[in-house]
Amino acid sequence: MMSPPAHATALHVLPDEAPIDRDAAMVAVADLLAALGFDPDEGDLVETPRRVADAFIEMMTPEPFEMTTFANEDAYDEPVVVRGIPFVSLCRHHLLTFRGTATVGYVPGERLVGLSKLARVVAHHARGLQVQEALTMQIARTLERALEPQGVGVVIEAEHLCMSARGVRTEGALTTTTAFRGVLATDTALQGRFIGARPV
Repeated sequence: MMSPPAHATALHVLPDEAPIDRDAAMVAVADLLAALGFDPDEGDLVETPRRVADAFIEMMTPEPFEMTTFANEDAYDEPVVVRGIPFVSLCRHHLLTFRGTATVGYVPGERLVGLSKLARVVAHHARGLQVQEALTMQIARTLERALEPQGVGVVIEAEHLCMSARGVRTEGALTTTTAFRGVLATDTALQGRFIGARPV
């Protein structure tokens, strides 16, 4: 029995993005420490510029992958949903992390996608300087382009360190953002099933 034809969409860093200068980043971190009153040449701070630069580079560099899709031979037309996808991203306003979980899914059209790829889409877009609203939209748009589904849904809940560790210091407060497209935007019963609501 032949396997259904596969089609791959590559998700990668845009080729015109500025190259990362690791050495300059390390110097900048050392300068920041000095500006804040710390001696970057003292004791256990000596390696801090390298560690911080490498941490930021890791968090800002999306991992490329190919989102392979398959023909929907059985015409499956119910929501396919993966819940509780963990992620960590970097707030573009404060350079502090925000972390949480994503619920991502779609109502298939002619193509299906492996479930692990839904988690990879989240991980891919979480890398970089982000705001939660944009992250939610980017995941939805990527699934729309790759699958051309009947509908797409993305729900993200996250705690932002810029709120919980500084400023108002609301530890444990969660921010929720959503993106619903196609039938998931117009069919409230289907949308309720997507987000896990139980009928009354």
